[in-house]
Amino acid sequence: MISVDTKKKELVGNFKNGGRELQPKGSPEKVRVHDFKIKELGKVAPYGIYDIGQNSGWVSVGTDHDTAAFAVESIRRWWRMMGQSEYPQARRLLITADGGGSNGARVKLWKVELQKLADETGLAISVCHFPPGTSKWNKIEHRLFSFITQNWRGKPLISHEVIVNLIAATTNKGGLRVATQLDTNAYPKGIKVSKGELAQVNLTPDEFHGDWNYTIAPSHFQT
Repeated sequence: MISVDTKKKELVGNFKNGGRELQPKGSPEKVRVHDFKIKELGKVAPYGIYDIGQNSGWVSVGTDHDTAAFAVESIRRWWRMMGQSEYPQARRLLITADGGGSNGARVKLWKVELQKLADETGLAISVCHFPPGTSKWNKIEHRLFSFITQNWRGKPLISHEVIVNLIAATTNKGGLRVATQLDTNAYPKGIKVSKGELAQVNLTPDEFHGDWNYTIAPSHFQT
């Protein structure tokens, strides 16, 4: 089972980052007074996947828009780089996700992109969305993102390389391990999904709140 979500977007550059870090006396690290985005650096959208059973995480650091296509591409990269080797006999994948955002329960593109992933991997992908107002119970927030925030507190996120390295260096007393990768692909916003495309998704709603809980099977598999 994996838990997924997008960490809040971060400005890239010599901006103040909450927390403190020891520096030589009289040599504080200089940062900008205002948080105005640096055009050539922009922001990053870290999308995380937390494997509850393995206590491991994957973070795709996106440089473009946080869309459903980006979210599913992040899950795809986790599967190729970590999940497939951990679960070589897997036939199903269970994802817990917030009810909104790029992986929201009402986002049509999310379901269409998950269908592509199911077809590529042969996995039946079950999704359980948290009801509105309960995203704080998403385990990724407490078991992955909180430790990333602790690890880079007080450190200006001056470049993509620094961000990736800080995330990859995150650990805790429980043995958390984190892998990460920069994703510079373009993910345009506003992609429309037609009724015909949505009808091609091999989706089976659960008996309990099928709008929040459902399984998307490979196209050739009849549910």
